[in-house]
Amino acid sequence: MKSSKVKILWPNGKCSLAEIGTDWLKAAGDANVEIPLGCLGGSCGACEIEVEGKIIRACIAKITNKNSRLIKVEFATDPYWQ
Repeated sequence: MKSSKVKILWPNGKCSLAEIGTDWLKAAGDANVEIPLGCLGGSCGACEIEVEGKIIRACIAKITNKNSRLIKVEFATDPYWQ
């Protein structure tokens, strides 16, 4: 039986385990990783993170299993938000 948890490597070097289907913001909070927030509705892009090379909006996305046991996360950079 496949595990319903994946290991996440956060930008600060921390690792955590999260259930598939968990909101990205909850997973980050559980790992004490702060993701910048804005509208919480997916419109503003303040919460964008890069997951395995794909940009997602953490406020509206859930963790999915791409047949990987380790998901690497980076913070997206936007010169207008810095």
